[in-house]
Amino acid sequence: MSFPDKFPQRSAYASASFDSFSLHPSVMAGVRAAGYSVPTPIQSQAIPLIMQGRDMIGLAQTGTGKTAAFVLPILERLRQNRRRCVRALIISPTRELAEQICEVANSLGSGTGLRAIAIYGGVSMERQIREVQGGAEIVTACPGRLLDHLWKGTISLSELEVLVIDEADRMFDMGFLPDVHNILRCILHRHQTLLFSATMPAAIRRLANEILHNPVIIQIDPQLPAKTVSHALYPIAQHLKTNLLKEILDKTEMDSVLVFTRTKHRAERVAQQLVRAGYRVTSLQGDLPQHRRQAALDSFRNGSIKILVATDIASRGIDVLTISHVINYDMPENTDAYIHRIGRTGRVEQTGDAITFVTKDDAEKINALERLFDEPLERMMLPGFDYSRPAASRESRLSPLPLRHRVAGNNSARHSR
Repeated sequence: MSFPDKFPQRSAYASASFDSFSLHPSVMAGVRAAGYSVPTPIQSQAIPLIMQGRDMIGLAQTGTGKTAAFVLPILERLRQNRRRCVRALIISPTRELAEQICEVANSLGSGTGLRAIAIYGGVSMERQIREVQGGAEIVTACPGRLLDHLWKGTISLSELEVLVIDEADRMFDMGFLPDVHNILRCILHRHQTLLFSATMPAAIRRLANEILHNPVIIQIDPQLPAKTVSHALYPIAQHLKTNLLKEILDKTEMDSVLVFTRTKHRAERVAQQLVRAGYRVTSLQGDLPQHRRQAALDSFRNGSIKILVATDIASRGIDVLTISHVINYDMPENTDAYIHRIGRTGRVEQTGDAITFVTKDDAEKINALERLFDEPLERMMLPGFDYSRPAASRESRLSPLPLRHRVAGNNSARHSR
C-alpha cells in the first residue's frame, strides 16, 4: 500500500448531532454530561467509519476533538461484550496526554461500566498491575512503561481489539518509533488500528504502510492553525520579554494563560520572576519529578493556578477549555511547533489569542510562519511600555523588529475575551 504526497480530504459526513451516530444510551449519557452538542468535523467523519471497524489515518491538528472521535466508538464497541481484560490500547507520546485521554474515556464512559487506566513511567508499577488486574478494558499508555509491562508479562494484549496510535508525528519526534514497533510485535492477531497525526513525515508513512489494512484517510485542515485563534507578534528585545509579559498579564483580560519558553531553565526562571512579582504561577518542564508535574497540571486544570509556564512538553496533552491565551515567550522552532502550542487555546467551540514575542533573530521563523498563513501577521506594541530600557550588562542587547503594521491603540480591547 502506498500513500499520495497530499491526502485528499474526505467529504464531510452529514451529522447535525451526536444522535445520528446511534450510540447506546449509556454512551450518550456521557456525551450529554460532557456538554457536547454538534460533532466537530473529525468526529462527524471518523466516528461512523470507526464504528464500521475500518482502519483509519486521521490527519488533524490538536484542538479538533479527535480524542472523542476515537474514544466514543471504542466505548460503543466494548460495552457490548464485557470481558475484564485489555481490549483497547491507546499509545501516546507523553504522560500528560495519556492522563488526558484516560480522563476523557472514563468521563464519557461513566455510564457503561468500562474503565480506563493510564500507564506511564515515574510511578509505581505495582499499582498499575493492580489496576490492570482489576479488569480495566481500556489502557492509555506511553511506549516505554508499556514495554516494561509486556516484557514482565503483567499486561497481555492477546485479547486486544482496537489499537490507537495518537500523535504519531510527536512519537517520531521524541524517538519512540522503535518502542512502538516492539509493541506491535506483541500483537499477533488481527485488530482494528487507528493512527492519528497532525503531520505525515516519511517515517509515519512507512509505519502506516506496515500496520494498517486498507485504511480510510481523513484529513482536517492540514497543517493550519485553528481558525478560532487570533495571532499577533510583539517585537521586543530579549532582555525586556519578562517585563512585557508582566505588563500584558496586568493589562489584558484573560482566563487561563499558557506561557511557552524554549528551555527548561528559562521556564523555571520566568515562573520564579512572575511569582516574585505576585502572580499565582506554576511551571511544567521535563526535569520535574512526576509528582510535581502532576501537581502543576492539576492546579492549572482546576483553576487554582491561572498561569502555567512550560516548555514544549506541554504543547500536547493539556485539555483545559478555559485557556484564553497562549503566549510564546520564545518563538517556536518551526511552524509545526507553533501549531501544537497554540492548539491549546481556541479548542473546539472556544476562541483564543496567540501572542508571540519576537526578536531580530527570529526573522526566518517569522517568514516561515507567514508563509504558512499566506499573509503577514500583525505586529503589535503595548501602549505605555518602555521599549528603550537598556539591558543589564550581562545580557545581550537585541533591538526590536521594526513595525510593519499598526500599533495597538488599546491592547486590552484587542485581546479581551
